[in-house]
Amino acid sequence: MHMALPLRKSSNPPPYATRSTRFPMVRRSRVQAIALCACAVGAVIFILSQIFGGSERIPSGTPPVVIVTVLNPELYTKEYLNNIKDNRIEYAKKHGYTTFFPTVTDYDLGGSPATWSKVPAVRHALTKFPHTTYIWYLDQNSLIMNPDMTLEGEVMNPKKLESLMIRDQPVVPPDSVIKTFAHLKGANIDFVLTQDKDGLSQGSFVIRKGDWSKFFLDTWFDPLYRSYNFQKADTHALEHIVQWHPTILSKLALVPQRSLNAYSKRELASPEGTYKDGDFVIRFTGCDGVGRSCEGEAEPFSKQWRTAFRQR
Repeated sequence: MHMALPLRKSSNPPPYATRSTRFPMVRRSRVQAIALCACAVGAVIFILSQIFGGSERIPSGTPPVVIVTVLNPELYTKEYLNNIKDNRIEYAKKHGYTTFFPTVTDYDLGGSPATWSKVPAVRHALTKFPHTTYIWYLDQNSLIMNPDMTLEGEVMNPKKLESLMIRDQPVVPPDSVIKTFAHLKGANIDFVLTQDKDGLSQGSFVIRKGDWSKFFLDTWFDPLYRSYNFQKADTHALEHIVQWHPTILSKLALVPQRSLNAYSKRELASPEGTYKDGDFVIRFTGCDGVGRSCEGEAEPFSKQWRTAFRQR
């Protein structure tokens, strides 16, 4: 009986089989799928963050409002200007706001009237206080009279603003064919101001921070408008761009004059724009004209605001 001999390995084994390329292709496709999923998840997170929490992080202690007043030491006494500054500072302290007091000589106006200085001053404030929500420009011939009123509560709150907005109103009274929009919502307004009997009154206005406000101020301060020699300089330039640029008009709200900019003189104000006790602001518009005195007109109201602030 013959025993079966074990098979011997060949001395010439077949060459190794070529490694299949299927597995690297599978791995590559998996990597691509993972990358695509990661991108999709990242996009979803970004969109959700923009919807529910995409607003910028505001540093602690940021004032919600900056009050900007451009001062002209060459035109007014030191005592008068100190009174104006004290008025803003005391009011700002009460509500957690802050103040900004540049002078007319801080900005290169290229030979334009000094009234133009308000525009670069507000633009400067937007840069200096990048996280502040509102810039309130209030000229040096005005006083805040009611210490209990806040800008956010009495003017800029969307619901309050919608109740104040003057809709379908000629921009330049009485018969401008360009009128304020009738359908705007308070939350979409970035520029708030009043009218007097002649037109837009930009001695007291509010701008909400953002890209639109920068665009608007840069447009208003364009050298073309400053060199055009408008009769009322920056005022007429503002009326021009508001009427001819729907992008600007669509973000503007006119509010009753006494809500933000009541005048001391009835003959200069809108029909319901003359100051009454309890109003937010009084403005001595035109007090630097011939036969008038800003210091004299402000004196009784200066005593009044100081008394009111001390009682609160």
